[in-house]
Amino acid sequence: MKKIALLGSTGSIGTQTLEIVREHPDLKVVALAAGRNVSLLEEQIREFKPRTAVLWEERDAADLRARVKDLSVTVLSGMDGLLEIAVMPEVEILVTAIVGMLGIRPTIAAIEAGKTIALANKETLVTAGHIIMPLARERKVPILPVDSEHSAIFQSLNGERGNRIHKILLTASGGPFRGKKREDLGQIRVEDALNHPNWSMGRKITIDSATMVNKGLEVMEASWLFDVSLEQIQVVVHPQSVIHSMVEYEDGAVMAQLGTPDMRLPIQYALYYPKRRSLSGKRLDFFQLASLTFEEPDLETFPGLRLAFTAMERGGNIPTAYNAANEKAVSLFLDGKIPFLQIPEIIQACMEHCEYEREPKVEKILETEAEVYAFIESRW
Repeated sequence: MKKIALLGSTGSIGTQTLEIVREHPDLKVVALAAGRNVSLLEEQIREFKPRTAVLWEERDAADLRARVKDLSVTVLSGMDGLLEIAVMPEVEILVTAIVGMLGIRPTIAAIEAGKTIALANKETLVTAGHIIMPLARERKVPILPVDSEHSAIFQSLNGERGNRIHKILLTASGGPFRGKKREDLGQIRVEDALNHPNWSMGRKITIDSATMVNKGLEVMEASWLFDVSLEQIQVVVHPQSVIHSMVEYEDGAVMAQLGTPDMRLPIQYALYYPKRRSLSGKRLDFFQLASLTFEEPDLETFPGLRLAFTAMERGGNIPTAYNAANEKAVSLFLDGKIPFLQIPEIIQACMEHCEYEREPKVEKILETEAEVYAFIESRW
């Protein structure tokens, strides 16, 4: 029996993680955490019977307590609740599917407590990779990637211990606007940007895919996870989303992981690593695949990807500025307050405005986030 705690249980990754738990009775959910979705979290508590549940706002937690007073579950709130879940003695794996930099402190606490991390929270490594990765090595804690691309890289590294990586080939679908030029994107509506051709994801990450900022965040995450330089990461647009990423070794051999675009596969792989288990769903039919194609990313039309390389090259707290600016800009776009093309413009302005710090502690990372939010609110 593997016992897991799940941060972000009502989001896209969280609900797909629980789909896997339904299929495998040897997985036990002992804690769940969500943002504001009280009704769905109540349903999850009744089905999976965790010992502890957390909501971000205390007023939502009070509402949930009243709803589940017939059950034996402790309902907590805020960061204190997330930290308590992260270090629960019975938890073996912490699945961090929470959105944003809220995941940093619980992830650090879980690593210090010796928990295996199934990482679906990009922001943790984008903003605090210089803290997280050395700590994980020191405590000998595995960080197992849940993102499909990073899981593909991780799988392509299996059995190659000691062999040098020449290049990571990070694939991208290109999103709903692949092939369009900047002048085509001036009147993009929210519903257009949310219409991803391949993947079913949450609203924020779907917009990130449309701007290719998501791929920029993945570049930064890959650099930390696999200890490679930016020069060793190449983004390849692959519209079919069949090859999820590749690793080229120094002898020229390329290992790739292929599969249908189903996030349950990398989630389950992280939960059961190093074993593979049966998983329901579609399988690749190579006779039905008309072709697999590959393109260079268009950095002029999608400058969010180019800005990610700039942020990572500068380092320090600049990736935090990049990430925080994107979060706020995407929120403004989803609310209809700014046009689509202004998202990367806001990111660049915040990166230029940010006061640089080379080795930011967690407090400075969170301070940079707050400063970016305040800067955006003062101008947009």
